[in-house]
Amino acid sequence: MSALTLRPATPADIPAITAIYGPNVRDGIASFEYEVPDEVEMAKRQAAILSGGYPYLVATIDRAVVGYAYAGAYRTRPGYRFAVENSVYVSPAAQGKGVGKALLDRLIDECAARGYRQMIAVIGNLGNHGSIALHRAAGFTVVGVLPSIGWKLNRWVDCVLMQRPLGEGDKAPVA
Repeated sequence: MSALTLRPATPADIPAITAIYGPNVRDGIASFEYEVPDEVEMAKRQAAILSGGYPYLVATIDRAVVGYAYAGAYRTRPGYRFAVENSVYVSPAAQGKGVGKALLDRLIDECAARGYRQMIAVIGNLGNHGSIALHRAAGFTVVGVLPSIGWKLNRWVDCVLMQRPLGEGDKAPVA
């Protein structure tokens, strides 16, 4: 594999990001959306993440985007302001090659540097062993399962909740 590069995502990455995300909506249960968002919608979502001051990253190999990751607010109420929820998506051809780990590790570092204290992963499907293993390797622990919380592709789907402290986590008060 050629050299992997991580960098902040830009609007120019939206076509590749949309192409990576689309099959997860159409054919998978990692996302609970039913309709594949178009590039206009994905650009709006990216702009909202970036305008909130959150990190949004892409991974490239030979300048081609092969994965992306971002963090956003876990919840909007002020008491949750130190918690973020992450999303990591990797193109099928790049899965199993360390792309997801590199993206998640950098995302964790970027969120900790911004002062966030907890990161949450909401993983669709108990059978999503790759995502669960990726998060576990990055220091996340399973904190709960929501059985049959979603309906997708004619079946009930669980959500696995995983959590990881960032920086000082809950060991120190917020200044």
